[in-house]
Amino acid sequence: MSERPKIILLPGLLCDASMWSAQLRALEPHADVFVADVSRHDSIDSMARSALALTEGPVAVIGHSMGARVAMEMARLAPERIARLALIDTGIHPRREGEEANRQVLVDLAFAEGMEALAERWLPPMVHEARIGDRALMEPLKAMVMRATPEQHQRQIRALLNRPDARPHLSAIACPTLVMVGRQDRWSPLAQHEDMAAVIPNAELVVIEDSGHMSLAEQPGQVSDALLRWLGFENGTAGAQDALQQGR
Repeated sequence: MSERPKIILLPGLLCDASMWSAQLRALEPHADVFVADVSRHDSIDSMARSALALTEGPVAVIGHSMGARVAMEMARLAPERIARLALIDTGIHPRREGEEANRQVLVDLAFAEGMEALAERWLPPMVHEARIGDRALMEPLKAMVMRATPEQHQRQIRALLNRPDARPHLSAIACPTLVMVGRQDRWSPLAQHEDMAAVIPNAELVVIEDSGHMSLAEQPGQVSDALLRWLGFENGTAGAQDALQQGR
């Protein structure tokens, strides 16, 4: 009997396993799925090393936003282990001019007024403009942010501000790579992902329609269907395991 494929999911800033709820339901019948806890680390490197330690052998790594930056670092640190790589709503550039000051405003807000105030300020630009008033979408996202702490937020902001420039390493990615983005992502726009897909060998670009930066929650069906197809689960678990082992 073939061993089940292994998948590591990497949440973004202030996100936890709940962000992956729909994808977990879709993937768990086919694979052993691990959701990395990136809440306790203050560097992309330490997040990547912790995620690599979750299991042994070849894995498919799927990251969202900050989690995708961690996924790229995992591919740099241990390319022999990463059979497939999916990068969702993310970027590759290092810290930009003025970014530290802008992020510090939100760090200070969380300490001064709490995580609810941070959620109300931070979340609206993260979703499709037409869905800011969608309570079914926004309330679970707000609850997720409120489960985090100002200290966690500060740690993760430190990691993001000190993030590496990923561009020099993209051309060395040898495994099949999926680059996915919400068409209406205002934080990490489509053009940015088109550039990434053009540089990464064996990259496929998928655009999620009617979605902003939080595509996992905004359009869970589209995201899950794209992942299932890309992972090869339409051919059964054994076929997907062969693909992971061979990097197809």
